[in-house]
Amino acid sequence: MAEIIALVGGETLLGREIRDVLGATELGPLLRLVASSEDDSGTLTELGGSAAFLAKLEPGAIEDADALLLAGSVESSRQALDTNSEGLIIDLTYATEDDPHARIRAPQVEPAGYQPDHSGPQIVAHPAATAIAMVLCRLNANFPIARALVHIFEPASEFGTPGIEELQQQAVNLLNFQPLPKAVFDTQLAYAMLAQLGAEAKVPLADLEDRIERHLATLLERTEGCPMPSLRLIQAPVFHGFTFSFWIEFEEAPAASDIEDMLSQDNFDVRGADLEAPDNVGIAGQSGIAVGAIAPDRNDANAYWLWAAVDNLRLAAESAAMIAKEAL
Repeated sequence: MAEIIALVGGETLLGREIRDVLGATELGPLLRLVASSEDDSGTLTELGGSAAFLAKLEPGAIEDADALLLAGSVESSRQALDTNSEGLIIDLTYATEDDPHARIRAPQVEPAGYQPDHSGPQIVAHPAATAIAMVLCRLNANFPIARALVHIFEPASEFGTPGIEELQQQAVNLLNFQPLPKAVFDTQLAYAMLAQLGAEAKVPLADLEDRIERHLATLLERTEGCPMPSLRLIQAPVFHGFTFSFWIEFEEAPAASDIEDMLSQDNFDVRGADLEAPDNVGIAGQSGIAVGAIAPDRNDANAYWLWAAVDNLRLAAESAAMIAKEAL
């Protein structure tokens, strides 16, 4: 019998990204699309250039799956998990974080020889945690890091379609002197940088920062001595793509060219001084992480500033695809 990958949330932003990533691999024909909401079930969509329907989220759609990809809401993930599917669970919604058998995964930064434990749910690490680990682990391998600090600028797409639509409508309403929708952020995000969201926001920014920190700590524990950085999460008024400001102090400072050379490998797009620094618009739809604006700290001879950008949905989808390939 042919293997099946059931994608719950095939209609979401993240689900569509997974469809694109897996569709370019040998796993594409194994995909079965399942809607995460009743309203979207039965919808005609596209998969690999052919018409496809979003199946209703019910036991018959997922219980025979060899892998269950959770990319909808936490509620739809829990509903899918209640079917007790025996297939490998790959969770991009964090619904299984409280499961003691769950494992935080980011194959891009796992050391050579790492043996993943597939006995429990595989939680795809938060894309910000994965991106930060990619940069720090690569540099620390040749130039030991003494300490680091990272400012993380989060896009509205981390809240799915509702977050993007609310930011868009806020911008339009402000220009037309209309009341602002605040169902997602519970405050004005349009044209504003936020250190915290409104009190009635669906997910407090502090909770998201805690998740990134937990996931990053788990990933770094598997590496050779890469220290945990200090983090600060900021909600940016952008639709898509994480950006990061790194401050890294080395035990012995390398030259800027050495940093560029270390990062000029797979999964990295290094922008030298003669190129424009990366941004969240230019990275959209691209794999890996772009790094640029590498500059020494004028007040610390052993420290450097780095700027980086990553497509959050693409990075998470690629992690999920890599985990699926391990078992199928």
